[in-house]
Formats: sequence, structure tokens, C-alpha cells
Amino acid sequence: MESYIDFDQRQFGANALLGLSEFCHVEVVFLMHKVPPDSVEKGARHPRERADWPLVGIFAQRGKSRPNRLGVSRCALLGVSGHTLHVRGLDAIDSSPVIDVKPYMEEFGPRGAIAQPAWSNEVMKDYYKE
Repeated sequence: MESYIDFDQRQFGANALLGLSEFCHVEVVFLMHKVPPDSVEKGARHPRERADWPLVGIFAQRGKSRPNRLGVSRCALLGVSGHTLHVRGLDAIDSSPVIDVKPYMEEFGPRGAIAQPAWSNEVMKDYYKE
């Protein structure tokens, strides 16, 4: 899914995004503002409420009901125009407040082999399928 991120011209100068178009990906930090504060999880639960998946703590999953209600997406950067970013793969809903955008640099990516439990592979299997 493709999305646009508009930056407020009153808050950011004309050159705030200068040079960003040289990167192929960005990391977007956003607020999951539609999650009511009283529904925030602080303990453990089954991912997606599926009892066949293990009970895991909120920090061992990427559910929206996180204590800080922050989301992070690594997105393909399709273009920069003025105060607008055109991205693919943003895992946020329309009008989510964007807190920060950072260029993705491979040196900040994982070093070494990646390990994750089987249930997380199942969760993500078709997550970004359009």
C-alpha cells in the first residue's frame, strides 16, 4: 500500500527533507492515536488473541495496544516532493501523527542471523500482501 506523509510547512523549512530522496527506505515513527489509553496492555497476551499461539509479553510482540502507543514502519521511499514523502509499506492508519522520519541505513540493521519464533512468521506471512 502506498501512502503520503505531509510535513507542516509552518514547522519545517523548505529544506527539511533535502537529501532524503537519495535513500531507498525510511523508518517512520508514528503515534497509534486511535488506541484508547485504557486499552493499553502492560502484561502478556496471546498474539491476535489466538490461544493456539503462546502467551507472550507486550514487548515480545508488535501489537497496537503498546504502553507507549508508538508504531515504527520501515518503508520504501518512492519520492520526495516539497514537504511530502511518498512511501510504500507504512503500517499506520490515515491521519496518524508522524513523530519522526529517519533515513534507513543498512548499518543500523541487524548484525548476524535473525531468530524469531514460528508464531511470528505466521502472523507476518501475508501482512503486507495487497
